[in-house]
Amino acid sequence: MASRNLKDLVPSIQLKIEEFLSLCAKDGIEILVYCTKRTYAEQDGLYEIGRKLPGKIVTNARGGFSWHNFGRAVDFVPIVSGKPQWSNDVLYRRCGILAESIGLEWAGRCTGSLKETAHLQYREGRSLEQERKGHE
Repeated sequence: MASRNLKDLVPSIQLKIEEFLSLCAKDGIEILVYCTKRTYAEQDGLYEIGRKLPGKIVTNARGGFSWHNFGRAVDFVPIVSGKPQWSNDVLYRRCGILAESIGLEWAGRCTGSLKETAHLQYREGRSLEQERKGHE
C-alpha cells in the first residue's frame, strides 16, 4: 500500500507540504494527504485501472514515470465536516492556488487528457530520467 507518511518524502518537499498544510489551515481548509510515496509496482497497478482493470483511468504514469515513485509528490483531498470533498472543484482550486504560491506544482492546471486536482509535486528542476538514474 502506498505511503501516507510525510516522512517518506524528500526533505525539501516534506517542508513544502507542511507549509501547504499550514496555509490551508490558516484559510480554514482541512486537508488529508492520502498518498505520498509509491513503489513502481503500486504505480503500475494504478496505471492498469481503466485499461486492463475495471474503473475510470486514474493516472497516465507507469512505474518510474510518476513523481510519487521518488518521494516528490502527494495526493490530497480537502475535508469538510469530516467528509472528503472529492468533487469540490472550487475547494481544490483554492488549495491549488495556495500550493502554487509556495512553489509547488498543482496538476489541476494540466490541460492534457487527465487533470489531477488532488496531485501536488515539487521537482526542483529535476527530470524523471534523473530521478530514475539516481534510484537504480
